[in-house]
Amino acid sequence: MDNEIQLISDGDGLAVIGNATDVERFLVSEGLSSKDLGLHRLKSVFGTGASVAQAGSEIATNSGRWVKLTEESAQRLKKFGLMETKTPGVSHAMLGKPGSIKSWLQIEKGAGSFLTNPARLAGAAGIMAQLAMQQTMDEITDYLATIDEKVDDVLRAQKDAVLARMIGVDLVIEETMTVRAQVGRVSEVTWSKVQAAPATIAETQAYALRQLDALAEKVERKSKSKIGDLATAADEAESKAQEWLAVLARCFQLQDAIAVLELDRVLDAAPEELDRHRLGLRAARQNRLDLISRSTERLVARMSAAADAANAKVLLHPTKSPAVVQSSNHVVTGVHDFHGRLGIESGRQSSDARRWVDAAAEARNKALETGAKGVGAARSLGSGTLDRASSVKGKLSSGIAERASRWRGNEEEHDQEG
Repeated sequence: MDNEIQLISDGDGLAVIGNATDVERFLVSEGLSSKDLGLHRLKSVFGTGASVAQAGSEIATNSGRWVKLTEESAQRLKKFGLMETKTPGVSHAMLGKPGSIKSWLQIEKGAGSFLTNPARLAGAAGIMAQLAMQQTMDEITDYLATIDEKVDDVLRAQKDAVLARMIGVDLVIEETMTVRAQVGRVSEVTWSKVQAAPATIAETQAYALRQLDALAEKVERKSKSKIGDLATAADEAESKAQEWLAVLARCFQLQDAIAVLELDRVLDAAPEELDRHRLGLRAARQNRLDLISRSTERLVARMSAAADAANAKVLLHPTKSPAVVQSSNHVVTGVHDFHGRLGIESGRQSSDARRWVDAAAEARNKALETGAKGVGAARSLGSGTLDRASSVKGKLSSGIAERASRWRGNEEEHDQEG
């Protein structure tokens, strides 16, 4: 039957399967961008004999596209009533657009519903998981291209043996992905080249996380010291954090590449294990994300606390305090961007550096509220001071300390004359 498609979702992406024209009409009607699903690769899960011939015929008459789900698109797709299947985490629906009806409607069954077979549905879910990871890999590539220090430069600048081994693993995985693209599968020989890679990648990831933790701990210690020491520690965190985030991004990218190769190998060698393996890789991937999130959030928390501490001292340190806040904001923004590329939710906001004039006005108001005991303080931060502060229009001047000293001298002379 024409005008009939199938939807399969694993929470991260959506597969749209059916006649090529119908699939395209659906995607256009919903405003969804997509990429090829690679439906032909499902032949590996069809077994042998007559089922192969039947499956091949069904594949030949169908087209498959994959859509990365966003919060908005996932919400829109709820109207189609996707139902949970026996394959964990995967939902499915048949849609039809019969006659003159403009909208797509859910139907109970259709001629092209071969993916309702559990083994075939598991195969589709495995391919969808690969596409989701490849999408993340592409986004990480874009991320690494936009930062000041590319990860390759960072790695090559390091003499540490852990990072040196990472370079070699990087080259081997890229070579294996190239072979996969050319051959269309991962043979036992191809897989043997990268089997040892996960251990090296995990070692490098742990090393980078320790470096970020060390930066966070240093900033926390210096928050209790002089503002100058805190400014130095914050500046170091700003310059080093980006480098280690780049290393972490590259680690995550290579781990996703390994997972893509691993699913291909299972699909080729033991398709009956594909679904369990997919779920295992998904759980392991989430554990890595949680570990990275905890470490980077600790750094953000320490930098934000440093910004708060610096803001509290801006009146006495009008130059160094804003520098701490600026470094903190750069780190927070960098982590937020990094989280976005990996799919980690990040909700912290940057801190705003308090202008000297705001701090002065706040001090004046507090002094006025103290009554007779605060008259002297209120006078020293009275109308003359605020007029001068307003004239700087928010700029942090290095001459503030000198002016404050002069104002205090004038106050003493006035008291003596009185």
